Parts: sequence; structure tokens; C-alpha cells
Amino acid sequence: MRFELRAITQDGRIESLDLNALDETSAREQASVRGYTVLTVRPKSNLLALRFERSRRFPVLLFTQELLVLLNSGLPLVEAIATLAEKERHSDFRTVLERIAATLREGRPLSTALEQHPNAFIPLYVATVRASEKTGDLGPALTRFIAYQYQVDAIRKRAVNASIYPALLITVGGLVSLFLLLYVVPRFSHIYEERSSDLPLFSKFLLLWGQSVEGHAVVVVGALIAVGAALWYAARLPAVRASIERALWRLPAVGEKLKVYQLARFYRTIGMLLKGGMPLVAALEMGAELLHVALRERLSAACRAISEGQPVSESMDRNGLTTPVALRLLAVGEQSGNMGEMMDRIAVFHDEEITRWVDWFTRLFEPILMGVIGIVIGLIVILMYMPIFELAGSLR
Repeated sequence: MRFELRAITQDGRIESLDLNALDETSAREQASVRGYTVLTVRPKSNLLALRFERSRRFPVLLFTQELLVLLNSGLPLVEAIATLAEKERHSDFRTVLERIAATLREGRPLSTALEQHPNAFIPLYVATVRASEKTGDLGPALTRFIAYQYQVDAIRKRAVNASIYPALLITVGGLVSLFLLLYVVPRFSHIYEERSSDLPLFSKFLLLWGQSVEGHAVVVVGALIAVGAALWYAARLPAVRASIERALWRLPAVGEKLKVYQLARFYRTIGMLLKGGMPLVAALEMGAELLHVALRERLSAACRAISEGQPVSESMDRNGLTTPVALRLLAVGEQSGNMGEMMDRIAVFHDEEITRWVDWFTRLFEPILMGVIGIVIGLIVILMYMPIFELAGSLR
């Protein structure tokens, strides 16, 4: 991403720099290599940067897969990461790998090296590696993370694929409606100007709209663009997103499914951490970031109860963090001592439940959406042609 820096040159002048770097530390180092003394660093936000921000993220999954292959081939950890750095073409990513290799050569653990790059490696990934360092099974831990990431991505892709067709319908319906309102209706308004007093009420409104567009086309189009830009900007604000999220959680059916989805992702994460050797309470606290704010408060209460020696299933159920299936499987996990496996099974069961619900909702929502779009477009057409129908009736 792009960073704006204010720095002092070697001859004492203050200059502004525009650098492309993976994180703030990398930007500072680039400036230092050029002989600058950095004063301030801040990210530079623009539309182009937002467009390519996702594609410029560090490829954690690909890195993990390649590292696992090299480790299974018998290469030491330092040499494996140095090899990945040599083959990396992206300069920022190569810098991250070189720093990790340098940290490992100093005798520090891999988790510490990864922790120094929070923009590249999420805390969950660092925690997974740190837990494996205690048990000495880095390879199996990386394998578990790859499987975990594939499962999470599969659920996300299902939701995205299910939303493509409705989004396409809304886009096409909106464009057709705008074409009618901005092009067709203004031309019909000329036909009805002389007999505007005889028009039905809603046809008068449509005529008024057509006259406004005809006389102030630039203003109307500019206002529509401004409204669209304002909505797009508002949708990116954290406060607006939080308000929308709270509204969705209040909906009876949708809110319950959102809770089940978050719990499924939460249980899958905890299961992976437990299999890696992390203590239960620490794993639960690590997974708190995956939950809604209201559920995090409940999780804190559940963690306190578990720390006091109360059963996991009862503590989670008492704080509303289970479903009937999850409660039974947690109880089985407590009896068998295989809590990580049980949490994986809970996640799989609820993932399948969410998938079925998304399919059902899509099949129900798509025809309803098509009907609404058809009604809107048909209403505009009927209001345009209603005076003609009335004229034809009077001629009879």
C-alpha cells in the first residue's frame, strides 16, 4: 500500500515522500536506506489504492503451502524461508520473508518473527505457530491451518456465489429504471404537456419529473451521482456498518443464522487451536475476535466460569454460545477428552446448516426480487401510457 512520509534530508531540508510498502516499518526502512530521517508516516488512501489493496495482501495461504512442501522435503526452517524469499518477485513480500529469515538466524522462534509483521500475518496464524513450537509439530500445525483456511474460504465463496445473481438483477433493474426515468419519461412529457390538467395524479408526478430532467438534466444526473457516491462512502464507514450489522442481528430469522454462522467459524478456530496444543481458555480468548460484540461479552463470562472449574458445555450454554447440537457434542467432548475433534464436528454440522439455509433463501429471494423489479418497471410504463389508454377509451 502507499504511505506518505515527512522526512529530513541529509542537508537538513524537510521533504514529503510517497512510497509503496507492505507496512509502516517497511516504508520507514526504505526512507532510511535513501538517507532520510523519518518524522511521520501515514497511509495514503485513494480509490486506486482501495481497488488493489486486497490483491496486494501478503499471500499467507500460498506461503504456508510452499513452506510446508519445503519442510516436508527435509529443508531446515531458515533455509526454507530464505528459499521462498529468493523466488519471491514482489519486493515488499520478499522483504518480509528476508526479515523473518534474519530473525530466525538470531535464534528467535518463528512465532516471534511472524508477530513483527501484523499486516501480513493475523494473530490466529501467529498463535497457531506458537502453539506448535511448544509441541514441536510445525508441519501438522501448518497442515491444519491450510485445511482450516480452505473450509472458511469455501463457506465465504458459497455466500458470495449466492449473492451474484440477486446483485445482477438489482443492477439490471436499476439501469432499466434509470433509462426509463432519464430518457423515456422526459420525451413522453412533451406529449402530455398540453393536457397535463387531465392526467391522473401519479402521471402528473411522472410528467413533473420528466420536465425537471429535461430542463435540468445536468443537475439531476449530478444529484444522482452524488447520492450514489454518498451511499458508497457511508457504507465504508465503520459506524454505518456497525449500525447495519446491529439491524440485521435484530431480525428474528436472519439474526439467528448470523449467530450460527459466527459460532461455526468460532468452533472451527478453537478446534484447530486445541489440536495444536493450546490451552482451552487461551484458545477461547484468541477466538473472541471472530464473534459479534454482544457474543464477546458472553464469551468472557464463559471463560471466567471455565477458569473456575465449571464444565465447558454448561458454561457455554449458560451464556448463549451453543445450539442444541453444539451442547450435546461439547458434553461428549468433555467425557471423551477430545474437545478439539468435537468442536470441528460442531463447525461442520453448522456449516452444512448454513449452506442449506443460504440455498433456500436464495431460491425464495430471487423470484421475489424479480417480481419487485418487474412491478417497479411495469408501474413506470403504465403511468406513462395511462393517458393514452384513457384517450382510447373516450374515443370508443
